[in-house]
Amino acid sequence: MPSDSLKNRLLAALPAPEFACLAPYLEEVNLSLGAVLYESGSELRHLYFPSDSIVSLLYVTLDGASTEMSVVGNEGVLGWHFL
Repeated sequence: MPSDSLKNRLLAALPAPEFACLAPYLEEVNLSLGAVLYESGSELRHLYFPSDSIVSLLYVTLDGASTEMSVVGNEGVLGWHFL
């Protein structure tokens, strides 16, 4: 189990038996500032549970301007969507 797993409040809120089932699949990933997790239209293959970072969803226009649409910190998860 990664050492920072329980710094994510969503993971920390799971009952112990449920977290124990999930723990073998958790892997700590260090990302650099500005790293891109997903591009529009790409397949979602991983879930990210931030522990000590903030991840932004940006909308980039054709002329290169960007707008921050949402922010996920240690209270949430990203990388999933509803079908």
